[in-house]
Amino acid sequence: MKKLLAAAGDKIMLPVDHIVTDAFDFKTMTGGKRPRPGVPGFLQISWYGHRSADDPLLRAGYLRRRTVVWNGPMGVFEAGDYATGTRAIAQALANATDKGTVSVIGGGDSAAAVEELGLEARMTHVSTGGGASLEYLEGRPMPPIEVLDKK
Repeated sequence: MKKLLAAAGDKIMLPVDHIVTDAFDFKTMTGGKRPRPGVPGFLQISWYGHRSADDPLLRAGYLRRRTVVWNGPMGVFEAGDYATGTRAIAQALANATDKGTVSVIGGGDSAAAVEELGLEARMTHVSTGGGASLEYLEGRPMPPIEVLDKK
């Protein structure tokens, strides 16, 4: 992973803080801001934190890209208090798309998030096939597409 991040430079953006929980149960989730990397093993990262969501550099990073592929929400977006990261990324990506960025949303949870936020129509492409989309982008064979290409 370290080699990949070093090679990618600023093409992969990581959060600067996280919200953690002691239980993955929407009714009992308790959270607090913890800087990474020191998240204790008994806590789970439930989404990235307020500093990351509000980081103008993160948003600017999306705005200056020609193509952005988003696969997977930024944590437990289904739990209202933990949806800030997903909302921030979705809104930044919708704004970037409005300015010409090609946005590809892959995966059922990501598709559900942008639809729930009313931003689906502002994205270039939304697909529930997250894993399949990533495999296609990796260059792996996709039999259904190959069949279509033959006709």
